[in-house]
Amino acid sequence: MHKMLAKNDRLWYDWVMKPKRIALYARVSTKDKGQDTRNQLAQLRDFSAKQEWAIVHEYVDQASAKTADRPQFKALMAAASRREFDLVLFWSLDRFSREGVLETLQHLQTLTSYGVGWKSFTEQYLDSCGVFRDAVLSILATIAKQERIRLSERTVAGLERARKQGRIGGRPRVVTDRTKVAELRAAGKSLGEIAAEMKLSKTTVARITRGAAA
Repeated sequence: MHKMLAKNDRLWYDWVMKPKRIALYARVSTKDKGQDTRNQLAQLRDFSAKQEWAIVHEYVDQASAKTADRPQFKALMAAASRREFDLVLFWSLDRFSREGVLETLQHLQTLTSYGVGWKSFTEQYLDSCGVFRDAVLSILATIAKQERIRLSERTVAGLERARKQGRIGGRPRVVTDRTKVAELRAAGKSLGEIAAEMKLSKTTVARITRGAAA
């Protein structure tokens, strides 16, 4: 009975969860001379046919994957948000994105949040529906975390180097001639006139004059 129930559960899972509608994504860089997306698409179509998946759209970019600002990639993500398909099949992860681990992970997590799966044709472990899904996401998340830490460390190191060289981050400090402010005030000029002449705010001028009078 247990074996029969497990089998029925598996059949139910396959029937309900197995992607029926899929989108293909293929890409070549403008620098990939002599390459095109036809070989990628041919393999993706053949694989989809063997899985009995219905291809509802094919998205093809000829652009660098170092940015998400690719026309067909943006169209793909927009369609995914509308659940126009159940899974995105790409030839390899570097065809999908080469923006770095952090950004690539965010794209995959975005698809997941839409309820859309993803799968790499050449990298069988990169499969949101596969047994290694959680392990792969955990590894990618760890690498992304280390990438964020390295970025933070580089920022801190850059600020420290700037301090040692006499450069301090943030808004440059305004050097104010307090004596001149006091002289102008003593000459009878208003706070507004002094502020305009010294290129200061009226609040700053008022504070200086109060300090001089104290």
